[in-house]
Amino acid sequence: MTRDEAHTILAEYTKSDSLLKHAYAVEAAMRAYADKYDEDVELWGVVGLLHDFDYEMYPDEHPMKGSEILQEKGIPEEIRTAILGHADFSGVPRETLMARTLYAVDELCGFITAVTLVRPTKSVSEVKVKSVKKKMKDKSFAAKVNREEIRKGAEELGLDFDEHVQFVVQAMSGVADRLGLNP
Repeated sequence: MTRDEAHTILAEYTKSDSLLKHAYAVEAAMRAYADKYDEDVELWGVVGLLHDFDYEMYPDEHPMKGSEILQEKGIPEEIRTAILGHADFSGVPRETLMARTLYAVDELCGFITAVTLVRPTKSVSEVKVKSVKKKMKDKSFAAKVNREEIRKGAEELGLDFDEHVQFVVQAMSGVADRLGLNP
């Protein structure tokens, strides 16, 4: 599956600007980690791009409904399984490095975006690890973001938390214009 094919599916089901930007942020993080781990950058990018494509239309059935739609479109099981695994409640284990990485970057990308948007410059490239950690302690800040999943994701990859946050900030900085986080 190509990025263009994945983007066509994303655009068909997702109209919200913020959800599209989240998909681009997760795609960037997935591509960066694929490169770091010498994995298939295109495949990992597609998984990042599609991981929440069904959320806007089927929030109560996400990501199971998305997996059904992708299966009907002939999308490989490897992609569908990784996407299912990013939601703990799906019960699908994260058995591949790609699936664990998606889980590790999903909530973190959302949280980094929130941290960026409260900064005076609104520039993701200026976000520091210490700022992310400080905001994580503030339960009222980005309250819907699951902090436990953010920490658990880094642990499942065996990564130092600070290095993981810095890596994802750098990945998002590479697409800051697309994310609207580079004023």
